[in-house]
Amino acid sequence: MARSGKKSPAPPPAYAPAYAPPPAYEAVPASATVSKNKNNKNKSAKVKDDYSSEGVQDNDPFLLPGSDFMLLTIITILSAIVRLFRIYQPDSVVFDEVHFGGFASKYIKGKFFMDVHPPLAKLMITLFGWLAGFDGSFDFKEIGKDYVEPGVPYVAMRMFPAICGILLAPTMFLTLKAAGCRSTTAFMGACLIIFENGLLTQARLILLDSPLMIGTALTALGFTAFTNQQELGPAKAFQPSWWFWLVITGLGLGITASIKWVGLFTIAWVGSLTLIQLWVVLGDYKHVSPRAFTKHFMARAFCLIVIPLTFYMAMFGIHFLCLTNPGDGDGFMSSEFQSTLNSKGMQDVPADVLMGSRVTIRHVNTQGGYLHSHPLMYPTGSKQQQITLYPHKDENNIWLLENQTQPLGIDGQPINGTSAWDNLSETPFIKDGMILRLYHLPTHRRLHSHDVRPPVTEADWQNEVSAYGYEGFDGDANDFFRVEIVKKKSKSGVAQERLRTIDTKFKLVHIMTGCVLFSHKVKLPTWASEQQEVTCAKGGSLPNSLWYIESNDHPQLGADAEKVNYRNPGFFGKFWELQKVMWKTNAGLVESHAWDSRPEAWPILRRGINFWGRQHRQVYLMGNPIIWWSATAAVVIYVLFKGIAILRWQRSCNDYANPIFKRFDYEVGTSVLGWALHYFPFYLMQRQLFLHHYFPALYFAIIAFCQVFDFVTARISLVKDKVIFNRLGAVLFLTLSMVVFWLFSPLAYGNPWTKAECKRVKLFSTWDFDCNTFLDSYENYYGITSTSQTPSQTPVQGTLERPAVANAPPQAQKPIANQEQQVAQQEPSANPVGKRVISREEKVEYRDQDGNLLNAEQVEALKGKVEFKTKYETRTRVIDANGNEIQLGGSGMPKVIRAPKASQPVAPPHPDVQGVDQETPNAPAAEEVVPEAKKSVDGEKEADEKVAKPASESNEATASQDIEQSEDVRAAQEKIQRIVERIQKVADNVDNLKNNIAEKAGDKVEHVEEKAEQVVEKVQEVAEPAKKKAEEAAEKLAEKVEEATEKPKEKIGSVVDNVEEEVAEKAEQVQEKVAETAEQVEEKVAEKAEQVQEKVAEKAEQVQEKAQEAGEKAQEMVLEKVDQVEMKAEAKDEL
Repeated sequence: MARSGKKSPAPPPAYAPAYAPPPAYEAVPASATVSKNKNNKNKSAKVKDDYSSEGVQDNDPFLLPGSDFMLLTIITILSAIVRLFRIYQPDSVVFDEVHFGGFASKYIKGKFFMDVHPPLAKLMITLFGWLAGFDGSFDFKEIGKDYVEPGVPYVAMRMFPAICGILLAPTMFLTLKAAGCRSTTAFMGACLIIFENGLLTQARLILLDSPLMIGTALTALGFTAFTNQQELGPAKAFQPSWWFWLVITGLGLGITASIKWVGLFTIAWVGSLTLIQLWVVLGDYKHVSPRAFTKHFMARAFCLIVIPLTFYMAMFGIHFLCLTNPGDGDGFMSSEFQSTLNSKGMQDVPADVLMGSRVTIRHVNTQGGYLHSHPLMYPTGSKQQQITLYPHKDENNIWLLENQTQPLGIDGQPINGTSAWDNLSETPFIKDGMILRLYHLPTHRRLHSHDVRPPVTEADWQNEVSAYGYEGFDGDANDFFRVEIVKKKSKSGVAQERLRTIDTKFKLVHIMTGCVLFSHKVKLPTWASEQQEVTCAKGGSLPNSLWYIESNDHPQLGADAEKVNYRNPGFFGKFWELQKVMWKTNAGLVESHAWDSRPEAWPILRRGINFWGRQHRQVYLMGNPIIWWSATAAVVIYVLFKGIAILRWQRSCNDYANPIFKRFDYEVGTSVLGWALHYFPFYLMQRQLFLHHYFPALYFAIIAFCQVFDFVTARISLVKDKVIFNRLGAVLFLTLSMVVFWLFSPLAYGNPWTKAECKRVKLFSTWDFDCNTFLDSYENYYGITSTSQTPSQTPVQGTLERPAVANAPPQAQKPIANQEQQVAQQEPSANPVGKRVISREEKVEYRDQDGNLLNAEQVEALKGKVEFKTKYETRTRVIDANGNEIQLGGSGMPKVIRAPKASQPVAPPHPDVQGVDQETPNAPAAEEVVPEAKKSVDGEKEADEKVAKPASESNEATASQDIEQSEDVRAAQEKIQRIVERIQKVADNVDNLKNNIAEKAGDKVEHVEEKAEQVVEKVQEVAEPAKKKAEEAAEKLAEKVEEATEKPKEKIGSVVDNVEEEVAEKAEQVQEKVAETAEQVEEKVAEKAEQVQEKVAEKAEQVQEKAQEAGEKAQEMVLEKVDQVEMKAEAKDEL
C-alpha cells in the first residue's frame, strides 16, 4: 500500500511536553496564560532542548496552598471517624487475627515462629499491644474466641492497622496533587479511599493489608513527587526536594517489602519507570555529561536499592532479636539455624563415628527430624514397632551402630551384648560402603525393612520400615543397611571417606531389597502421634534420602577426641535461609479454601470473604461496587485509548503533537502500569488467593480513575476554564459512592442489619453473604448481648452448640464451584422483647458429611482418618410456663414445637488453620476402620520364630493365589474334571523346578564350603586354635544359606499340594457339568497354567540369584575372619 511522502512522527518520549494545570482549581493568573493571538502563539512558545517536559509545573506537596492543607485536615478527621467508629466490635477473634494476633503473643514470649510474610507489620502490632499491657498469654487460637473476659487489649492492637487506614486517605490526596490534579479531584480521590468498604474492613482488624496499603501509597506518593521534580529538567536535579522524594520512594519500597512480598510488585513498578527516566536523561547529550549521568544512576541505585534492602534486612534483624527461644516454627529451619536459639544449642561432640557409637540420626531435607522409634506397633501391615521422624530431642532417638557380626575377643569367641564394641583395643571407623545394623537402645529392637507396604504411603516403590527383635535376639538379614556417603553433600576431606558427626551426609541402603531409608512430609495418623512417616524407597529423591549424625558418644572417644559442632550461620546465613523457607512455604499454600477466589473475579467484585459471624451479625469483606467498577472502567478506557492511539499513529495522525494528549497517555499510563504489575502476576500463582490481594492494584486503579476524571472535567480545552464541571461531577460521584458505602456498611462494621435490607442490596448470587443470618427487624436485636460471652458469664439467650463435621478423606473430595453454605433458616430466633433468659448451655456434637449424628465409638474410629471441622450453631428456645417450646409463626400466633433447629453461619477458619475448602462436598467413603496401635511388648512378635519373615513372603504370588484371583478359573474348577490333568502337569513342572532350585542352591553351598575348607587349611598352618573357629563360622554361614533356600522350597511344595487338593475336591462336585463348558475352560486353563509356570520359573531364578549372592557373602566373611586370625597369629609369633 502506498504511503504519503510524509514521515510518521516518532512515538513521544516518556516525558513529553504537555500542559499541566495549576495546583489548585482556581483560575490561572493572567501572567501565566498563553496569548490567544494566533500571530503571537508560536512566537511565545519556547522550545526546550533538555530532558524536561513542556507544560509541567512544580507540584511539590510542600508548596501546596493553605486551602489544600485545610482540605488535608478535613480528610484526615473524616477518615479517622469512619475508621475508628465502633472499632471495638467484634469483640472476639476475626478471620486472620488468629494468626497475626497469635504472632504478637509469640513475639512477646520470644518463641520462634515461621510466617510467609516479612515481620514489620507484625512487629508494629506487637508494639501497640505491648504498650497497652498485653503479656502474650492469649493465644488467638480460633475465630470467635472472646477478647473481653481475658482482658486482651485488642482495640490497641487494632489501632495500628486503623492508623494506617486513616493515613491512606490524605496520602491519596497528596499523590493526586503531585500528579497535577485539581484539588477537587484530589479531594474526591481521598474520599473514595475513605468510603471504600473493603479497605475499611481491613483497617479495623489485626491484619496486614492496611499497613501494606500505606506502604504502597507512600511509595506512590514519593515516586510521583520525584517524577514531577525530574520532569522540571536539569535545574531541579539533585536539589533538596529532588533528593527528599527519591529517599522517600526508597524508604516506601523498604516498608512495603517488609510487610508483604507484594511489595516486590511495587519495586517492579518503580524500577521500570526509573529505567525510562534514565533512558530519557541519557538522550540529553547537551545538558547531561557522562559524569552527570553516572551521578543520576548512582543516586537512584543508592536510594532505590541500598535503602530498601538495608531497611528490609534491619526488620529481620529485629525479628531475630525478639525471637530467641524455640517455638513451633523452628522445625522449619535447619539444624544450624536452630542451634542459635536458646536451649537448642549443643555441646561439642566427637567428630569420629566408631563401630558401637550411640548416635542420633537426623533427616536432611524435611526440617531435620530425628530417626525415632517408640513402643507402639503399626496397626496394619507387619504390625511391628513403628519407625517415625520426630522433630524434638528425645531418648527414643538414640541408636547403636553395630557391625553385621559381633566382634571377636582375644580368645576368638564373639563378644555379645550392646557393649561389645566399648573395650576393644582397636575399634574400627565406619567407612563408606560398610554394612551396619542400627540397634534401638530404649526398646532393644533393630531397624528393619521388608517387602511390606507402609501404613500410609501404600506405593509399590516404598517399603515399610519397622523396629524388629528383642534383647538378645541375633536379628536377620533384613536388619542390614549399607552406608553410602554422598560426597557432593558432605564436607570435603575425611568426611567424604568415613562417617563424621554433622559433616557427613549419607544414605542407608537396605541390603535385601535395595531400597533407601526415606522420609517425606507425610504425617502418620493419631496412632503414631501424627509424627512423620519413614519408609524405604526405591528410587526416592536424593534430598529426602539423606541423613547425618548429630550427636555421637562412645566410651573410647575421650575428652581429648576431636570435637565438632554446628557452624554458626550468622545473621546473613539465617536471613537467607529464612527467605528460602518463606518462599517455599508460600508456594506450598495450594489447598482450596471456602472463600478463596481467582484474579479474574477481582476487578468485577464477583465475591467477597466471610470474616466473622455471631449473634445474627456478620463481617464480610466486600468492596464498594461503585468505586471498584469505576476504577476498572478507567483501566478499560485507557487500554482502548492506547489501542486507538497506536492505530492512529500508524496511520500518520499527529495526535501526539497535542501536549494534553501526551500527558494523558503518560500520566494515566503510569497508574495503569502500577495496576497491571500489581494484578497480572497473580495469574501465575497456584497458591490460595483472596480478594484482599487485589487492594494494591485497586489503589492504582483509583488513581487512574481520578486522573481520567480530572482530564475529562478540567484539562481538555472544552472544559478547562469551566470549574463547574469538575466540582459538580466530583460531588455527584462522591455522593453516589457514599450512599452505596452506607448501604453495605453493616457488613464492614458488624452492625445489626435486617433480612429485607440485606436482600435489597444483594444484587448477585455470587455475593455470598447470608441474608438469613440477620433478624427481621432492628427491635429484635435489643435483647441480644455481647457476641462472645462464655457460659460462666451472664447468661445470654440461646444455646451455643459446636457440632464438628467429619469430612471425608481428601481423595474423596470433588470440588464444585460456587456452592453456598447450606444454613438452616429460622424464623425469629431472638426472644421477644421483655422475655427473660433463664439458662444457657453448650454442648458438642459430631456429625458426618450428611448430617448424621455420630456416637462416641464412631468418632473414635474416625480419628486420624478424617478431618473434623468446627461449625457453630445458636439455638434459641422460647418456652411457656409448662416448659413447652414455642416458636412464633408467620401469623404471629405461637406454635408449640419440640425441637426447633436453626443454624447461623460462622466465618470459616483461615486455610493455615484447617486448610479445607468448605465448598468441596465430601463423598462418603466406605473405609475400613484402622485399629488403634498396640503397645510394644518385648519378644511378643518374635516368640513364635526367631528369624524375621522373608522380605517377599507378604506379597509372594503363588500358584493357588494366581488361580484364585481369576473368576473364570474358579468357575472352571467347579465345573470340569479335565482341569485336574492340566494342573497336574503344572505341578510336575513345579516339582522339576523345585529340584533344579535345590540342586543349584546345593551346588552353591557346596562351592562355598569347599572354599571355606581351603581357607581353613591355610589358617591351620598358621595357628591351630583358629581352625576350629573358622570351621564353625563357615558351617553357620552354610546353615543360613540352607535356610534361605529351604523356605522357597517349602513354599513351592506347599503351593502345589494346596492346588492339587483344592482342584481334586472341587472336581468331584462338578463332574456332571463337564460337557457344557469343556472347550472354554480348556483354553483358559492352558493360559493360566503357562502364567503359573512363568512365575514359578521367575521365582526360581530369584532364589538362585540370592543363593549365589549369599554364597559370595559367606566367602567374603570367611576370608575376612581368616585375615583377622592371620593378623593375630602374626602378632603372637612376634611376641
